[in-house]
Amino acid sequence: MIKPDYLKEGDTVAIVCTARKFSLIEAEPAIALLESWGLKVRLGTTIGLDNFQLGGNDQQRIADVQNQLDDVNVKAIWCARGGYGTVRIIDHLNFDQFLKAPKWIIGFSDVTVLHSHIHNIGVETLHAIMAFSVVNTAVESIKSLQDMVFGKKVSYQIEARPWNRVGTVTGQLIGGNLSILYSLTGSPSAMNTAGKILFIEDLDEYIYHIDRMMYNLDRNYFFKNLKGLIVGGMTEMKDNSIPFGMQAHEIILAISEKYDFPICFDFPAGHLKENLALKFGHEVVLDIQQEKVTLGFL
Repeated sequence: MIKPDYLKEGDTVAIVCTARKFSLIEAEPAIALLESWGLKVRLGTTIGLDNFQLGGNDQQRIADVQNQLDDVNVKAIWCARGGYGTVRIIDHLNFDQFLKAPKWIIGFSDVTVLHSHIHNIGVETLHAIMAFSVVNTAVESIKSLQDMVFGKKVSYQIEARPWNRVGTVTGQLIGGNLSILYSLTGSPSAMNTAGKILFIEDLDEYIYHIDRMMYNLDRNYFFKNLKGLIVGGMTEMKDNSIPFGMQAHEIILAISEKYDFPICFDFPAGHLKENLALKFGHEVVLDIQQEKVTLGFL
């Protein structure tokens, strides 16, 4: 995998809308944060555009993202927010210049479209808070992103959960939002999970739909040769008036029963106040023990 250059003071970070709209006023805390790190900020032409839910129409978002991908002076692209819309533009983006001068693509949720697609062309990306997240996220989340983009050595340690499955594995970390991974199956953006460690998280889904998505991924061989599974926030899950009868972690355990890879639950990443940065495509060591879980980036 190609690792983009880590940032240094004076580098330029572009903030763009690949999906939901983001106003100039909303951008101010993110601008202040980046400038406090000694970075320059370029606001994409989509910031401030209002096309119903989206930050500009498809053509405007394509043009903005393409411009930032191609500009060698831009060292990272920070997606403004998720929601929906990145899949509408992914097939119209050209990554030829990006591959010649790779840069960090940063975001989560709907940005999983970019994470997955770019993983397939061999470049690491950052699953981390977005520009909209700055005002509501935990200090640890901000610090983890700062450490990642400036190339500091990162390792996380969290408390174990009783339904974890113990084990120690090494492999490339991949993944993102479960709903997006599910929606990408069968497309050129769907990733090969064999021999890798998969991270998943989701927000505001019905429990039965978690079951549907997990079965779909299983039938598409997502778990067959997986080395390990990290489950982040399964946040604000919903149930029907007639209960489904299982919780998200029970569904995941049931689908994984025929496999022997270790599983970590409740990792602090995803649609949570604490959303720790994860370097996708990078080699990590996942060590799940009875008392604690450690995730180290090699």
